[in-house]
Formats: sequence, structure tokens, C-alpha cells
Amino acid sequence: SDLDDVIVAANARLKIMSRGRYSLVRRVNPIHRGSAGGLDLEVEDAYTGYARSVTTLSGGETFLASLALALGLADVVQNYSGGIYLDTIFVDEGFGTLDPGALDLAMQALLDLQSNGRLVGIISHVPELKERIDVRLEVIPVEKGSTTRFRFSRS
Repeated sequence: SDLDDVIVAANARLKIMSRGRYSLVRRVNPIHRGSAGGLDLEVEDAYTGYARSVTTLSGGETFLASLALALGLADVVQNYSGGIYLDTIFVDEGFGTLDPGALDLAMQALLDLQSNGRLVGIISHVPELKERIDVRLEVIPVEKGSTTRFRFSRS
């Protein structure tokens, strides 16, 4: 099915971002048959050897799984669409929930997308990202609203 294709594409990224620990699987006995109850996904944990509910993931792990699903969906849509290339992705927040190692893995996944010709936009307030992003559009609060400025840095 289409969802299975998305899961396969997502797992290729999630396994890298979780250092081989997690992969997504469809629940064998769906809880929400025929209702709008979600995707009925579980996470297979290589550390324990068991599948468990995705609701047991930490905030950072949930962010990585969500990012992997979004990227997997983009890959599948591109493959199904007869050559239409999805060349821009925006990621809004979630980086604040990541420990330094997970942040490195998420950033590497996004940089890999960028190196393959995609425009990657990150919307975040996390200070650690400033030093990792070469081109930034900063929004600065002022007395009557806000102003913006571009910042360019070399890594």
C-alpha cells in the first residue's frame, strides 16, 4: 500500500537518525479499524527487540520519527508523481527537544537533502542552530512589531 511505501522510505532515514535503534512498523492488530484514529504505527526498538507504541517515544525521538515520515512521504510522492520533484522542505521547531547527538543526526539528514538539490528551511529559536546554518533570515522584535535581516556565515 501507499502507507507501506512511505514507511519503507521513512525507515531508511529513521534508522540513520536513530543510530540503528528505531524503525516504524504497522500494528499487526489495528486499534482504530475504519476510524480516524491515526496511522496505527509502532516503533520497533532494536535495543529491546520489541515493537511498542509510538506514543512511548521521547519528544526528541518523536521529532526524528516525524521528520523521517515527512521525508519518506516526500520521496514517495516524488516517485509516484511521474517526475515531479519536491525541491523545498520547511521544518518548524522540534529541534529544542533533541539532545546534541540527535541534533547532529537530524542536521545531517537535512544537509544531505540540501546537497541533493533541495532547499531546506528551518524555523527555530534554538541557539545551537545559528552556528550550523550558513544563511539565516532572522526576525528581530522591535518596539512596533518586528524587522528582519539576512545573516551570512561560512562554516
